[in-house]
Amino acid sequence: MLINERSNRSERILHAAMQMLTTARTAPKGRGADTLEVALVTGDDLERLASEMDRLVSEEGKAPFFSRDAGCLRRSEAVILIGSRNVPLGLNCRRCGFTSCGEKPAAVPCVFNNVDAGIAIGSVTAMAAQLHIDNRVMFSAGVAAESLNLMNGVRGICAIPLSCSSKSPFFDR
Repeated sequence: MLINERSNRSERILHAAMQMLTTARTAPKGRGADTLEVALVTGDDLERLASEMDRLVSEEGKAPFFSRDAGCLRRSEAVILIGSRNVPLGLNCRRCGFTSCGEKPAAVPCVFNNVDAGIAIGSVTAMAAQLHIDNRVMFSAGVAAESLNLMNGVRGICAIPLSCSSKSPFFDR
C-alpha cells in the first residue's frame, strides 16, 4: 500500500489535535481546580468562526486584523479553543484588584482562572511544536468564538489554529 502524505492531512491533524486536547486538560491548575474548557473546531464550524471574525470587523468595528486572521483560519485544518469559567478559588490573593474573592464583582475574572488557561495554551502549543504542527495563538478567533457562544459561559477564549501544509499560513500574514 502507498499512502501519499497529502491524502490524509486532515486525519493526521485531527489525531494530533486530540493529543493537544489531552495536553490542555492535564496542564497544571491553581489549587487543582479545573475551570478550563477546551474544544476543537473543524469542518463547517471552522468557516462559521472565520465568517464571524469578518462580521465583527464589518459590523462591530473590530480591528482589520480580525479579517486577516480569519483568512488564516480558512487555511487551517482545525482550531483548538481554550478558555476558563470564572470561578474564584477563594485565595483572597488581591491579584484581581479586590480585597477578597467575596468583594470581587462577578464580571471580574479570577486571575488564577486566566493563568491556568495560559498554562494550558502554552502546553498545547508546545505539543504542536513537538508534532511539527504549525500553529498560532489568536485572541481574535477567541473573541469570535465568544460572540458565537461556542463555549457557553466561557470567557477569555484563545484560539489555536493548526496546519501541516508546505508553508505555515500563520507566518507571512
